[in-house]
Amino acid sequence: MRLNRTQGAAVTAVALALLFAGGAVTVASGGEEAPRTPASLSADAGFARDMSVHHQQAVEMSFIVRDRTRNEEVRRLAYDIANTQANQRGMMLGWLDLWGLPKTESGTEPMAWMGMGASGDTGPLDGALMPGMATNAQLDELRKAEGREAEVLYLKLMTEHHRGGVHMAEGCVQKCSVDVERNLAQGMVDGQRSEMALMADMLRKRGA
Repeated sequence: MRLNRTQGAAVTAVALALLFAGGAVTVASGGEEAPRTPASLSADAGFARDMSVHHQQAVEMSFIVRDRTRNEEVRRLAYDIANTQANQRGMMLGWLDLWGLPKTESGTEPMAWMGMGASGDTGPLDGALMPGMATNAQLDELRKAEGREAEVLYLKLMTEHHRGGVHMAEGCVQKCSVDVERNLAQGMVDGQRSEMALMADMLRKRGA
């Protein structure tokens, strides 16, 4: 199977992650120094936790729409998004394991690592824990839709989802300290912006 550009970036990031996980060391004054492990409240850990949750919903929405339409263009996009984001999610959860950090941090609001909390405009709304995430009601609507209606709803929801994801990934590019994670975040920004342009074109074709 031929990989798209986003999947290619994910594969490259996996290879870099394996090097990182293998205990890459820096030589200083003739000795070896182990890589620094991020703290549990760091941007590195916060991004890995929050984006894993964010990605999981994108995977869920993509599997839903694949069952609600026979349009090959939409089904192919949904497959690419589900495959790419599932792979990236696995990498981020793997880093948390590598760092010996919990998958969730009790008492910490989503997006706190970006200086945002779950209050005011960023607060959870019917299951939408972070910017761009669909609400439970919107997911139910997608499950009930069929054909063109399902396609348009999915493309609109995923565009907003990507917009929120890009915002988070840009935060990691600025705040994360682990190079391989920062590189993955930049790959997310580039890949999801490209997919947003593609989805805008697909919506125009459907008069939406």
